[in-house]
Amino acid sequence: MRRLETEVLVIGGGATGTGVLRDLAMRGFRAILVEQNDLAYGTTGRYHGLLHSGARYVVRDPQTAVECIQENRILRRIMPHCIEDIGGFFVVTPWDDEAFVPQFLEGCRKADIPVEEISTAQMLREEPRLNPRITRCFRVPDGAADSFRAAEANVASARAYGARAFTYHRVEQLLVSAGRVSGAVCRDLIRDEEVTIYADVVVNAAGAWAGRIAALAGLNVPMRCGKGTMVAINHRVLNTVVNRCRPPSDGDIIVPTHSVAVIGTTDVPVDDPDAYPIEPWEVHLMLTEGAKLLPGLPEMRILRAWAGVRPLYAAEPMQHDRGISRGHVLLDHAARDGVAGLITIVGGKWTTYRLMAQDTVDLVCRLLGTPRACRTHLEALPAVEKGHRTVYHILGAPLAHVEEQKVPGALVCECELATRDAVERAIATGDVTNLDDLRRDVRLGMGPCQGGFCSYRAAGIMHRMQAQRGAQSIQLWHAFVQQRWKGLLPVVCGDQLRQMRLNELLYRTIFSLDRELR
Repeated sequence: MRRLETEVLVIGGGATGTGVLRDLAMRGFRAILVEQNDLAYGTTGRYHGLLHSGARYVVRDPQTAVECIQENRILRRIMPHCIEDIGGFFVVTPWDDEAFVPQFLEGCRKADIPVEEISTAQMLREEPRLNPRITRCFRVPDGAADSFRAAEANVASARAYGARAFTYHRVEQLLVSAGRVSGAVCRDLIRDEEVTIYADVVVNAAGAWAGRIAALAGLNVPMRCGKGTMVAINHRVLNTVVNRCRPPSDGDIIVPTHSVAVIGTTDVPVDDPDAYPIEPWEVHLMLTEGAKLLPGLPEMRILRAWAGVRPLYAAEPMQHDRGISRGHVLLDHAARDGVAGLITIVGGKWTTYRLMAQDTVDLVCRLLGTPRACRTHLEALPAVEKGHRTVYHILGAPLAHVEEQKVPGALVCECELATRDAVERAIATGDVTNLDDLRRDVRLGMGPCQGGFCSYRAAGIMHRMQAQRGAQSIQLWHAFVQQRWKGLLPVVCGDQLRQMRLNELLYRTIFSLDRELR
């Protein structure tokens, strides 16, 4: 059994947890982060990729709107390599009430969100696929974000300041004695060994799992898990984020990100953040509502469907999740429950993760009696380097890199232009334990073939580099195929069905992956 000591233990490797780790390290605290899976495995890696301007919340949740636009400006400055500045439209369709427009504009003015009305003719020049029946269009500073790259960058920055981060470490027990939490007992899932970590303060940043972590100390944190189902179009049909100009609802936003466009989302309460099937009606609703923005959408090739769980804090019972604020809530369990040494941070948006981390670490400073100023808004995050230059989060960057380096023969994933060099470097870091980890690092299998041609190549590279047994490599490959299959099943029709059938024939006949794919 391993024993570690630190000042602050952070539980959760999503946007908030990695942001807290970085902030702690930059303020000089000794800090350790543990995550039960890979970085950005949970909600952070399963949202639609939107950098919020805040305009979506100006009427119903004005405080969140203000936080979003302020953090929007900071994130653009400190992580330009993780953000694509594509801008956003809020549009009025024939199904929307124009009476909402004055409220929307007044809300943007109060929140200091730049908004400009443009003609529908101008809108259609920029985005000719949009519905020509749209009557009004407003431009706002929305954007697209790469949440995987951002989480990695936060951890890289934290490590540079001396922090430590351990993935595949599941918290099994909080150490509680005499009304105080003094650490946690974790299970290292890779080595199958127990790790005890002692800390002066424990930060519960486990997102949708925060209630479970708090329960280990006998505490009740009422979480409302809201499932948001999204559908990806096979190609990038838009280059601007498009929202319906109405109160937030289902299927009212399309986000272009990387080489696809994402339609979202539903908002369905679920009991278990680990088990939430995607229902056929959700996919149908996304396509039906999305077609009001993008005519012909249901006939386009749909790549896959997936869902994430919003970690909403439900202090009071509410009939609908849409009514719960998207703002964050910071709980000091000493003041709230009489249990010292434990903080829980819940709620919020990806766009406001840095602010959430700042507020959390400010509280850590007060609890430890050592005021230290936050600097995460002043210092840029480290960029991801490929070759000798930074590859920015823009549509043409991967292709430009491949052409510049003249490595077309070294591609492992043609759909997402993941090179052998990038795959090998990701594996060599030591944080890749399976092909799904590799997907989050280099976007392996996230394109049209959904792993059909790249998964076996990557499995072969991992087999060689990590000296795996043949059976182990096949098992990892099969697990990856199953995960890709899960997101394909809700959208089986047309060209994507033919792609699935081709993949199945490849796996079963050529590679003899003969276990049934379900």
